[in-house]
Amino acid sequence: MTTGSKNGIQPLFTFGIIADIQYADIDDGFNFSHTRKRYYRNSINLLRNAQASWNTENIKPQFILQLGDIIDGHNKKDNSSDQALNTVMKEFESSPVVHHVWGNHEFYNFNRDTLLRSVLNSTIDSDSGGGCPSNGEIYAYHFSPASRYRFVILDAYDVSMLGREESSVQYNQAVAFLKAHNENEDLNQPPDCIGLEQRFVKFNGGFSADQLDWLEGVLSLADDQMERVTIICHLPIHPGSTTPVCLAWNYDKLLANIQGHKSVVCFMAGHDHDGGYHSDYCGVHHLTLEGVIETPPGSDAFVRIRFTIILSKSVDTIADVAVVCRAATATAGAVSRVEREGEVCSACIAA
Repeated sequence: MTTGSKNGIQPLFTFGIIADIQYADIDDGFNFSHTRKRYYRNSINLLRNAQASWNTENIKPQFILQLGDIIDGHNKKDNSSDQALNTVMKEFESSPVVHHVWGNHEFYNFNRDTLLRSVLNSTIDSDSGGGCPSNGEIYAYHFSPASRYRFVILDAYDVSMLGREESSVQYNQAVAFLKAHNENEDLNQPPDCIGLEQRFVKFNGGFSADQLDWLEGVLSLADDQMERVTIICHLPIHPGSTTPVCLAWNYDKLLANIQGHKSVVCFMAGHDHDGGYHSDYCGVHHLTLEGVIETPPGSDAFVRIRFTIILSKSVDTIADVAVVCRAATATAGAVSRVEREGEVCSACIAA
């Protein structure tokens, strides 16, 4: 990918994105419902391809966004969680700063206390602009790669049955929340209904009032400083960008929060391996990346894209990107460009 535009404009900054690697050193298998094949060993090859491409860019990415589910839950069953994580992290050794998001598979392998002390806690040795209070238990923070640009990492499993002690307030809130909406004995099975109620499953999670209050403060300050904010999270929060079963439990509260702030222009998530895109009525772009884990061997699903992601709320800016991402396996190496007002950002997406 050429790093400059046809007008000689250079990007303000570049970054790489990858979602749902779910590596495990096991044979291929299927998802929870046995409807989708997963290529556990091959996922590390796709990460290597992405890493190689990032390293050969004329202007290398300033940072990498890893959107969660870095290793698969099968590793826990095989007592190989640490080994699998070490294998994947070695692939990131030549990377710039990596900002890790926590998904459900992180919590299948490790509890919250362990993750907070691990290499997946990106607030350690990072340039984060400040984390969410609440005794440091909530994994949420923000950073600024360039003047007037801010990225916010959110903790979608703040309120959850995953990774929390059974005696914790958050765990018991999650149990009460799920049982009020899901009558199944196995809470990983969606409720017997159609529509948005299907999101009430154990492998999803929610945002606490503390985290939402913290985010409100971050976004209010960003509004005042005329910043452009991209929010990063494992779980999607707009029904138009994903299937209902992949939505955060209280997506509506977070959605109302960000739609009330002019600074927010983009929300990026993983979790839904099909990916998705939606531009809401406030002009916020909701981009859900496809999962690496379901890309078959022999397919190079790495796509390099140049776009003005955080510059404006124009629909065509991100829509072009989303179309290319969804066709990644058929259009490897495709390039899309959008340039506005003399400013360009660049993202290399492994989908």
